[in-house]
Amino acid sequence: MPELFEKNVLTGIELQNRFVRSATFEGLATPEGAATDRMSDLLVDLVKGHVGLIITGHAYVSPEGQAGNLQLAIHSDELVESHKKMVDAIHAASGKVVLQIAHSGCQADPQVTGQPPIAPSQIERPKGVIAKEMTTQDIDRVVNAFGLAAKRAKDSGYDAVQIHAAHGYLLSQFLSPYYNKRTDEYGQTKENRARIVVEVIKAIKANAGEDYPIHIKMNSEDFIEGGMTADQMLQTAKILQQNGIGAIELSGGAIDSPPEVSPVRPEKTPSTEWEVFYRDSAKRFKQEISVPLILVGGFRTFDVAKQAIGTSLADYISLCRPLVREPDLIKRWQSGDTKRATCISCNGCFIPARKGKGIYCVVEKRQQRK
Repeated sequence: MPELFEKNVLTGIELQNRFVRSATFEGLATPEGAATDRMSDLLVDLVKGHVGLIITGHAYVSPEGQAGNLQLAIHSDELVESHKKMVDAIHAASGKVVLQIAHSGCQADPQVTGQPPIAPSQIERPKGVIAKEMTTQDIDRVVNAFGLAAKRAKDSGYDAVQIHAAHGYLLSQFLSPYYNKRTDEYGQTKENRARIVVEVIKAIKANAGEDYPIHIKMNSEDFIEGGMTADQMLQTAKILQQNGIGAIELSGGAIDSPPEVSPVRPEKTPSTEWEVFYRDSAKRFKQEISVPLILVGGFRTFDVAKQAIGTSLADYISLCRPLVREPDLIKRWQSGDTKRATCISCNGCFIPARKGKGIYCVVEKRQQRK
């Protein structure tokens, strides 16, 4: 039976435990998308806090796929030097790090990119923004951009890449019947909706080598009427497994999901019943899919995480907001202090990140001022 703090190997990466820092927008890149010392310091602090595997915030692979200001980027060779400096610092601290590569699709900000957003099908977004339907040439270009981004990640020293296909970003939009209304080879059936993701996997292998580890983050469900369901997730996961995906991080929700089922759900009353957002989907996943499962969503207590690993509900426990509040949470738990994470799930940490100040716990900052 696996243990939380046992050494293990995931897609050839030697890890000290089974805790993962889930990709979290840091808001600490330069305006051009380069990694910075502040971002590096934040991630190194997580290594010092005994987080087994770190996944960076989403790095856009093509300029029109940028979601917002001060987002990490990997669309140009000129960015490799900054990434390499950050990766070297993480490795020097004995950490392991994965670069999440992404395209925001209809969530891209045209005021930042200067271009109209693109999507599988034409989609009207808030404030009258129209995301235009991608041509097959657009799809080919974006697939190639993912492949080149993975090559840059490998050149930078990242231990793996994680394809972002969750939360209503571009690849998630292709997987979802809610967003994908195409009638060509990229729509209508589960195989067709997954086609672009399979092509991205192949492009990564072609550019970064057959042996370079490829992970993916995908939705368990969209929690939108007409969106991706758990059944469709399982069908897609089987297709990805057949095409050589190394690990799957299971999340859920999209831009049009209700707040109570969003990827960053607010918690009104602390309760272990609230934890493990995607428990049912994870159970089904483990019954049908052999690819290692990284499970994110609501973990706040050590005992719940321990039980999830001990009962084989998941192979790895992924955390986001708790590590913003307590970068040394895993170290604390490992020392024997297994009190609940102090994060109150208020989502206040994302406000300074969006305002250009970088991500931090506003509750903790407020308490420090008293």
